[in-house]
Amino acid sequence: MAAEWIKTRSLRSTPWLLGLLVVFVIGAATFTALDNKGDYPGIAPSAQRLRDAFTPLGFMTLILVSGSVGALSVAGEYGSGLIRTTTVAVPARGSVMLAKAVVQAVLWTAAGLLVSAGSFVSVQVIMNGADVAGALGEPGAPRALAAATLVAPVCALAGLGIGALLRHVATTVVVTTSALLLLPPFLAEDRRWSADLRHALIQPSWERLVDTWPDGGGPFLRPTVPGSWAVYVLWPPAAVAVAVLTVRRRDV
Repeated sequence: MAAEWIKTRSLRSTPWLLGLLVVFVIGAATFTALDNKGDYPGIAPSAQRLRDAFTPLGFMTLILVSGSVGALSVAGEYGSGLIRTTTVAVPARGSVMLAKAVVQAVLWTAAGLLVSAGSFVSVQVIMNGADVAGALGEPGAPRALAAATLVAPVCALAGLGIGALLRHVATTVVVTTSALLLLPPFLAEDRRWSADLRHALIQPSWERLVDTWPDGGGPFLRPTVPGSWAVYVLWPPAAVAVAVLTVRRRDV
C-alpha cells in the first residue's frame, strides 16, 4: 500500500487534478445556488438547497474523473509496462490489486468528502446565511451528503475492476465512461427490464440518494433508497474481486 501510494502521489498530475476538481465541483454548486436563489418558490427550500449543492454538472465530473483515475491506476501500468516491475517486486498479484483498491478508496473518499462538504456548506451559506448546522437536520440532507461523498470511491473501484479486466488504456477509459455516465440515459424507466438495468448502475443510484422524491408513484419505475444503497455496497467488492481474479489468472 505504501508503494501504491507513492505511485499515486508522485505523479505531478495528481495534485493538479484533485485541486482543479475540488474547485470546479464546489464552484459549480456555488454558481448554481447564486443563479437559482429565490427563483423557485414552488419547491421546498430543503429540496432546492440539496439540488443546488449536489448539482449534476459538478458531480458528473466527479464521477467521470474518479472512475477514470481508478481505471488508469491499473490499465496505465499495463500500458507502460510498469506492471512487470510491480509483479516482480510483489509476485502476489492479488495483494497488488488489493493495495491499489485500498489506496484508491481512501484517496477518493477524502476527495469526495471535501467536495461534498464544501458544496453543501457553500450552498447553505448562500441560501441560509450561516445556519449550516441546522441544514444538516433537514430531511434527506445527511443521506445526500453521504451519497455524494461515497460516489467517488465507488466509481474509482468500479473503474479499477474494468481496468484490470481490459488492460488497454483507451478501451478502459471508453468503457468506464460508458458504464458510469453514457449508458444510464439510454435506459428508460417505463419498462421493467430497462429500469432494473438502469437502477443497477451507479449514477442513477447517486441521483436517487441525493434527491428527496418519495419512492413509488407515477408511470415510471423509480429506484428506491434501499436499492440505491445496495448498488453502492455491491459494486466495490464485485469490482475488486474481478480485479483480483483477473490478475491471478492472466499473464502480465
